This record gives sequence, structure tokens and C-alpha cells, in this order.
Amino acid sequence: MSDAAKDISGLSFEEALKQLETIVRELEQGNVPLEKSIDMYERGDALRKHCDALLKSAEAKVEKIQLGQNGEASGTGALDPQ
Repeated sequence: MSDAAKDISGLSFEEALKQLETIVRELEQGNVPLEKSIDMYERGDALRKHCDALLKSAEAKVEKIQLGQNGEASGTGALDPQ
């Protein structure tokens, strides 16, 4: 695993998203040299994949709350597959 990949794997979703947004903003401005643009794009793609993996992991943990007859939570069930 490269240093950049290790760096990204330790980021929280919010940290990775913030870095990704910064990269997108800089690339959209168009003031970045070609070689640096390519490096930034590759890092952005790695950040996007990391964010996607974190979201999928969180989604897998989500459970719906089951309500009892009195309207109070009585337990949880698995997330409904779509």
C-alpha cells in the first residue's frame, strides 16, 4: 500500500470529502499544470472510492427501528434490501 493510500485509508468520511471537494474546486478553476492535474485527479478518485466504501459500510450497519403496538421502539430489524 502506498503512502498516499495509507494516508487516505485513515481519513474519516468528512475529512476525505473535504479533501475531495478541494481537489474538484481547484481542477474546475483550470489553473493547475497538466502533470499536477493528473496527480490531483488520481488522488481525487482514491478519495471518492474511500468515501464510497465508508458509505456502503455505514449503509450495511443501518437498521430500521421496529415499533411495538404502543408506538415505542421494540427492537430493530435488518435494512430492507432495495
